[in-house]
Amino acid sequence: MLTFAAAVFFLIITPGPGVLSTAGVGAGYGFRPGLAYVAGLFIGTNIVAAGVITGIAAIVLSVPWLRALLMAASIGYLCYLAARIAFAGARVAFIEAKAPPGLPAGILLQAINPKAYAVNTTLFAGFPYAPQNLAFETASKLLIVNAIWIPIHLAWLWAGASLHRLDPGDAAQRRINYAMAASMLAVVALAILSGARTAA
Repeated sequence: MLTFAAAVFFLIITPGPGVLSTAGVGAGYGFRPGLAYVAGLFIGTNIVAAGVITGIAAIVLSVPWLRALLMAASIGYLCYLAARIAFAGARVAFIEAKAPPGLPAGILLQAINPKAYAVNTTLFAGFPYAPQNLAFETASKLLIVNAIWIPIHLAWLWAGASLHRLDPGDAAQRRINYAMAASMLAVVALAILSGARTAA
């Protein structure tokens, strides 16, 4: 169980669309406005976990064209979210975002987030510690995952919001938001490369 908890910690804390966008929302809008977005991510990640546990995700992702469609939707949405974060603190911007991404945005991100499926599949299909009682193992894994997931995402939101609270001025705020957005785009690039290797 301790090995499983350690795996959860390292898989969740590593940069991916969820934690990077959480920090970006915090940097662009502040801690309290970002809570709704984190709540959406929480609901979304548990929906993904349920899909993985029941096998629905495996069935859906086994269809090549549907898998490609979900990947394209994921990449498009991550690029859109990166753009919103990039221009959140700008006074003049083509897509200046007055309101932070909320609950629905968080749910949608996790629903099409490749890392969410990969992490949940790894955690729930691997690391068996009670094979004689699958119901107990699954329920306890869900509790452990959520007990670690919540403080990690709140910490990333707080880290981003700390930059927001410093009120560094428009130019510096834009640079921070651009850096957050660039980090998300780097994750998109890695997802594309990973998908290309899998298809090859």
